[in-house]
Amino acid sequence: MPPSPRPTAPDGRTSPSELVLWYRRPATVWEGECLPIGNGALGVGVFGGVRHERLQFTEKTLWTGGPGSREGYDHGDWPEPRTTVIEELRRRIDQRGRVSPEELARRLGRPRRGYGAQQTFGDLLLDFPDAPDGIPAGYRRALDLDDAVATIRYRHRGVAHRREYFASHPAGVVVGRLSADRAGAVTVTVGFRTPHPGVRVTADSGRLMVRGALTDNGLVFEAQVHVMAESGTVTDDGTRLTVTGADSVLIVLAAGTDYAPRYPGYRGADPHRAVTDAVDRAVRRDPAALRAEHVADHRGLFHRVRLDLDHHVPDRPTDELLAGYRGTGGPAERALERLYFQYGRYLLIASSRPGTLPAHLQGVWNDSTSPPWSADYHTNINLQMAYWPAETTNLPETAEPLDDFVTALRVPGRRTAARIFGSPGWVVFNETNAFGFTGVHDYPTAFWFPEAAAWLALMLWDRYRFGLDREHLRRTVYPALREAGEFWLANLHPDPRDGTLVVSPSYSPEHGDVTAGAAMSQQIVGELLDATLRAAETLDTDPGLRADLGAALARLDPGLRIGGWRHLQEWRADLDDPHDTHRHVSHLFALHPGSRIHPGTPESAAARVSLTARGDGGTGWSRAWKINHWARLHDGDHAHRVLAGQLRESTLPNLWDTHPPFQLDGNLGATAGIAEMLLQSHLDAVDVLPALPRTWPTGTATGLRARGDITVDISWTDGHPTTVTLHTARNGTVHVRSTLFQEPFTVTTAPLESPRFRRVTPTSIILETHAGATYSLTRAENDHAQTPSGGVVEFYSFPGSRQHFRGATSEDRHP
Repeated sequence: MPPSPRPTAPDGRTSPSELVLWYRRPATVWEGECLPIGNGALGVGVFGGVRHERLQFTEKTLWTGGPGSREGYDHGDWPEPRTTVIEELRRRIDQRGRVSPEELARRLGRPRRGYGAQQTFGDLLLDFPDAPDGIPAGYRRALDLDDAVATIRYRHRGVAHRREYFASHPAGVVVGRLSADRAGAVTVTVGFRTPHPGVRVTADSGRLMVRGALTDNGLVFEAQVHVMAESGTVTDDGTRLTVTGADSVLIVLAAGTDYAPRYPGYRGADPHRAVTDAVDRAVRRDPAALRAEHVADHRGLFHRVRLDLDHHVPDRPTDELLAGYRGTGGPAERALERLYFQYGRYLLIASSRPGTLPAHLQGVWNDSTSPPWSADYHTNINLQMAYWPAETTNLPETAEPLDDFVTALRVPGRRTAARIFGSPGWVVFNETNAFGFTGVHDYPTAFWFPEAAAWLALMLWDRYRFGLDREHLRRTVYPALREAGEFWLANLHPDPRDGTLVVSPSYSPEHGDVTAGAAMSQQIVGELLDATLRAAETLDTDPGLRADLGAALARLDPGLRIGGWRHLQEWRADLDDPHDTHRHVSHLFALHPGSRIHPGTPESAAARVSLTARGDGGTGWSRAWKINHWARLHDGDHAHRVLAGQLRESTLPNLWDTHPPFQLDGNLGATAGIAEMLLQSHLDAVDVLPALPRTWPTGTATGLRARGDITVDISWTDGHPTTVTLHTARNGTVHVRSTLFQEPFTVTTAPLESPRFRRVTPTSIILETHAGATYSLTRAENDHAQTPSGGVVEFYSFPGSRQHFRGATSEDRHP
């Protein structure tokens, strides 16, 4: 859908955005206070200091470890297959029911070498000698999500100062503009600081150049900063640039490394040419055009989805609004919840763009040489969660880096499958890095998870279900599914007790003992085999594999057992403790993100019991997952309760999610959860407002995406939908569920056509759709309406509705 322009004020000016994070003082710490901007490859944390500004930045491919590491590097692979050990462990599990994670790590784990970590690049330091030391009058530090621009404003000695920063994806640079409303009032010194030894910093002719190589692996990195002054003078002292007496100053930053996402060397061209060209192109352009291009690019994605919760944005800084949040409802609290939803979309746009690595645990932001968990890619929930909102909130382009990353992992993953299991297919375990680490390490409770490749392949399959791009299915999705399926066909183990096929050894992530057939293992593998079969059928290929997949599915244990206290079991044996509040709820994969548990079934009731027992607390990302779970259970009030807890207890002043520490997946998982509350489509139907909480009685949501290449707009009042609009891109039929159909309703179609549908239940219809058409289903207030230009309006009332209008009935419009 084309982006809509920002509303205009009565005087014709663009009205201020409501989607702004703002503060009355500079940031003093990076985690939780800096304002993040990013273009997918470069991430900057803006502190907003008045006299001393710090722009902490990183480039996503700056990683230690990998090929060339001083520690050596082997992708986590064993030098010879461990098939004998795996068979011994399987026999022991068959006999004893379980082994400890420590025993598994002793037999199948090995010390991690050369894994590395994502690295901070350093800090761009701006010193303003004429600025005050304290906080001046009118100080405001803000991040406008609508423009993806960070600003700092203040007044000093009668002069209004403004600093503006943005990270442009089209230009591949970060831009800063410093200005004042008095001529000659901008004086600044620009320097660079880095924790990496041996870095060469030079300043000449208005350009600062930073170049070095990581001591661990020799990865070459370079940044260039060009400074241009309107009026004034630009001088240098060899390592810094100083602008004196300027009307305004333009700062352009680009950075890169010689990393390339290609196995086995992971090295490409020296970054100098690309960095130089990016800066040169940017500084030749008009600054206003550079900014306008950035804003248009960002809004082209960001404006696709709008959310209105009948909110009111108070004139309070974001940190104060967050501190006063209780989750009890009200216009101001709904404004914060709306901001949080859109902030997740903003963060995904900023941290994941085509041509870059995917968003890591911290997105594209990192201020450390030893960040938590290496700022890597944890594949037992976190990487997957980061991309849950990509399709539902209409940002499919942001998931292209995930597609590329999974494709690249298949190459080393084949070697790992052969080296550890002696089998075909591909595999990756609990976590991975920028260098194709697909093997194991030896931390007992967080190393064994060979189901990760299957889960990643399922992420690609779900992307196909949204867009229905058969060429993408053929080229990218199906190869990942097929090889992951081949791996599991070769490695499923017949349980001697009943002959069903189970995963063994099987470990429910970071919890309990190692067993056979843990619920999450079975659920993931079951969905993988089913998706692979469906994909092969869609492409009409691999008949022999299809037969094998069907046979395996017929024997596979589904991993859905109801235990003694009516809970959904996490393990095949009933080992669950009703007092266990572990952060992982892995055994509910079939509820979300999977689709094997349907509302109203015994398994759904058991999932509710398990989820209630685990509680509403946990780490930030754990809460985010539970929002999605409760939404899938159609309990909007409980989903909102968990969201409120995440905002109160797991959210930092800059609205970053905290584990603790900061992890981006919690933000993105919560955004996905809010989308699930408003719209679901995983069960092959468009389910409208399936989990609307009572705290959101009135609102609108436009641009949400449903599987089947459908865009959906929703309006509701007093907790009931008033209009549901479907924008369909394919010919076919769409199953729509909504309480709207319990009342008389109108159908408006454009272009001109007469709608055809049939009733399925009192709250659902199957609608015949056409590519490029729009269908608006609206609650009827009376039996008279004007036909809009280019469309048809007809009234419908199903038998059993509380009212009936004259006109066509459902029977008149069967497809």
